[in-house]
Amino acid sequence: MRDVQFGELPYLKYDNGVSSCMYSPDGSSFTVGLSDGNIDVFASSNWEKTWILNGHSRNVSDIAYSPNGDRIVSGSHDCTVRVWDIATGDCLYIFVGHTGEIYKVAYSSQGNLVASRSNDMTVRLWDMGTGNCRSIIYGCDYINDMAFSPSGDSIAFSSRDLRVRVWDVASGECQSILIGHADQFMNIMYSSQGDLICRNENWYVGVWEMEAGAYRHIIQSSESPASSPKGNQIATYGRWSKEGIALWDTATGECIRRLAIDDEGFSSVVYSPQGDQIVSSSYRDNTVRLWDVETGECRQTMTGHTSYVWKVLYSPKGDYIASVDNNTVRLWNIVSGASRKIAHRHSGAVTGFVYSPKRNQIASCSSDSTIRLWDVETGVCIRTLTDHSEKVYNISYSPTEDQLVSCSRDKTVRVWDVESGACQDILAGHTRDINFAVFSPQGDQIASTSDDWTVRLWDVETGQCQHILIGHSNEVWFVKYSPRGNQISSCSMDGTVRLWDVVTGDCQHTLTGHLAGIGGFEYSPNGNHIASASDDTTVRLWDLKTGMCSNILTGHQGVVRRVVYSPRGDQVASASFDKTVRLWDLESGECRHTLVDHKEVIHAIVYSQRGDLIASWSDYGEARLFDVETGDCRWTLKYDVSADWDGSPLSCNFVWMSLEVDSFITADFAGAVRAWEVVEEGGQSCVRMRWGSTNSQLVVQDTCVQDVQGLSDLNRRLLKQRGATGEPNIRLRETGKKVMSMASIVSKLKSSSSITEARN
Repeated sequence: MRDVQFGELPYLKYDNGVSSCMYSPDGSSFTVGLSDGNIDVFASSNWEKTWILNGHSRNVSDIAYSPNGDRIVSGSHDCTVRVWDIATGDCLYIFVGHTGEIYKVAYSSQGNLVASRSNDMTVRLWDMGTGNCRSIIYGCDYINDMAFSPSGDSIAFSSRDLRVRVWDVASGECQSILIGHADQFMNIMYSSQGDLICRNENWYVGVWEMEAGAYRHIIQSSESPASSPKGNQIATYGRWSKEGIALWDTATGECIRRLAIDDEGFSSVVYSPQGDQIVSSSYRDNTVRLWDVETGECRQTMTGHTSYVWKVLYSPKGDYIASVDNNTVRLWNIVSGASRKIAHRHSGAVTGFVYSPKRNQIASCSSDSTIRLWDVETGVCIRTLTDHSEKVYNISYSPTEDQLVSCSRDKTVRVWDVESGACQDILAGHTRDINFAVFSPQGDQIASTSDDWTVRLWDVETGQCQHILIGHSNEVWFVKYSPRGNQISSCSMDGTVRLWDVVTGDCQHTLTGHLAGIGGFEYSPNGNHIASASDDTTVRLWDLKTGMCSNILTGHQGVVRRVVYSPRGDQVASASFDKTVRLWDLESGECRHTLVDHKEVIHAIVYSQRGDLIASWSDYGEARLFDVETGDCRWTLKYDVSADWDGSPLSCNFVWMSLEVDSFITADFAGAVRAWEVVEEGGQSCVRMRWGSTNSQLVVQDTCVQDVQGLSDLNRRLLKQRGATGEPNIRLRETGKKVMSMASIVSKLKSSSSITEARN
């Protein structure tokens, strides 16, 4: 077994040629059309074949999923179009009428129409409700290509008579004709913005503004372009000329960047669903390459094809790639592989990150001045926010999780739209570094703190500063809203905590008593108390009604920078530079446990949502999970971080992902974000990485997998394809390992049930 690559999955090998393939809209299935007329449907969760759709008698030239993914339409050289039910495998419709081979089929965005293009010089529109042919488009000479508009209310097609026609699907009449071409257009496509992009046979691409009915830009290119998901960019490439891959701005028509300059032999180019990467295939060296759109760097070259790679495509989430040659479909998990991890890891320390449960998303900020949004399930970097010019200290989601606020050394607070990644507002006024920014519980206000000794309150809707809170005599690190949102508290290196009224901006209380700066504080769950942690090695508890200190917790031998309340509010935990965590009983003020196993300075502490466990995270990649009742260490995680500390003392780079405490996210000073899962083996808990920002390559020779435990079925199949001998001990693996996640168990049961039903 030689040259197996991380992220590589077992390939799909056929004796007959592969003529078409496609992912379902949700990525749960993958369909392959074959030259013998058969269609294979696979479940992408395990790449088991769920259906073989028989009916066509000749090559299946094209396939398309309905928008909701419940049906497949196929076009064949047998002159028929067939519609299949993906759940039952039944053929619902057979559309006849074409007198020539069918080359392309497509669903409208509403799913109510299917279009088919044939070499009989017609395009037919089929009604999915009745199964009848609604329109026949003809009399235009040979039709080279067709495409539905994004709204689905019109269809455009190009023909040999040098025209591009736009057809209204409701009336069945020609809406407009784009003329003025000296040559015929071979390929056409719509961008997501509604522009029509056409490639001429004489090596140029035209971008049409449909409302004006005129060219917006003409771009030199020898092959069919690819449009980015947002429609703001197109990629062109050269098959025979050494033009490489060029990225163009559709608004200005200017070339933004060139990839693989002076290279040739590209056969296909596709943007990732996030628009941050491009995958290309080659007919010259049979490789597949991943490119970073922002930097233009080639992040990974995937090898293994033995013939011309004619097509590449992304899964809808952007976590998988399929590449196709004459007889083989190769599958790549680019989250497990090196490509996306390298392209999207921060180039500086991760200074903070937060979890969005509604979106199942992580936002991370870094000293590299960027903010990155990550899909928790796949590890894919969804978007990179780049408007800050210096180190970003902190980020926070709005209560509705549709906005994000960030603060930076560049003296600005920025408000972002999470869905689009657009910067909605820039809040300027602080005169020095801004350390912390957070939304109010109602989401209508933002509070920010700065090294300029002030706290500012901002109106989210107008972006105006409502109040400047003055009173601290040193840098202000943290600010937090009370649970009810009617009060904020701020802590400073002047050794005080100040309580402010959010409406008037008046200071209600100044909590004094610490003998050194305060590095952290926390409201109790009911909002009646505050716990503060200080460089004077103590933790103080404060009654917010009176502003008086109710208890002083002593015992740490070093600076205390972290303090958190348990979910029930009956306990606080504190973390110190003395490398210990202390658990304090609030009723008695006594230290119940001193957790002493850490070898490094502790950077973060987090209670589980049930409060029965507490996780601690130290500098340079050491995490531990302790039982709150007994103080025993349940598991330990240690990995190397090969970068000097450049994080913010405010960051808390550890987030639990579920109530069952089976998975969590970490970030480190090397700029990496990692997802972990807790598994149980032999009665003991241990931690394994699900995905992360690392790069590895695997080269294995003379492999034997006899009686190997813990080997997944996908990896077993891959190793066997690469020549490994022996059989793994599947029974031992299945009984010896239990993943502690009810969600994953339910998901597996559902998958197993659906596959069994399909086979029956």
